[in-house]
Amino acid sequence: MSRLSLVGRTVEFVLIFVVIPLLYALDIVGIHVLIPLLAMFLFSLVLLLRDATFNRSRLWHAAALRGAIKRMLTLFAINAAILTLGLWLLHPAMMFNFIREARTIWLLVMIFYPVLSVYPQEVIYRTFFFHRYRSLFPGKQTMAVASALAFGYMHIVFENIPAVVLTAVGGYLFARTYQRTDSTLACVVEHALYGCFVFTIGLGRFFYHGAVQ
Repeated sequence: MSRLSLVGRTVEFVLIFVVIPLLYALDIVGIHVLIPLLAMFLFSLVLLLRDATFNRSRLWHAAALRGAIKRMLTLFAINAAILTLGLWLLHPAMMFNFIREARTIWLLVMIFYPVLSVYPQEVIYRTFFFHRYRSLFPGKQTMAVASALAFGYMHIVFENIPAVVLTAVGGYLFARTYQRTDSTLACVVEHALYGCFVFTIGLGRFFYHGAVQ
């Protein structure tokens, strides 16, 4: 990649992954966050599909999920236990409050969240990110950390620290899964497991706008 192209790619990265989330965090943009997420998803998908160097099988690659599922479920069980214990010790009143207070909405979240939120996020922050910005972050570890930090930073739109920290950690797990599998689907399944669990256990309050100051 030429120096000029590298500068252009850097500017693009900053605008998409730094400036746009910041505009939301500062309440400069007022539309629902799902709208720009889906717009960015379509933008990323179009660029990937038009790129002759991109292997389209990575957008799904279901076969890779079979080899990764055992490791994913083992890590999930450990991390779910840690999250549950932490919530019970620090905020016991929040335990399962979403199910107790809004069971129908919780059920809708379980159904639509993986499709409308998780898959678009994984295409943007893993598939697109890894392909489009590999020249900016050379090396597997550097790329995984960059993806995780960008993913965590995006969650400043929810205006609380737990959302940023939890998603940065999760983002690193998902990035490493993508590196091991070259499968967006594997990342989606892993992301959906953690996301649905977070909403179910009672941590979902950290993942809507202005939840905790």
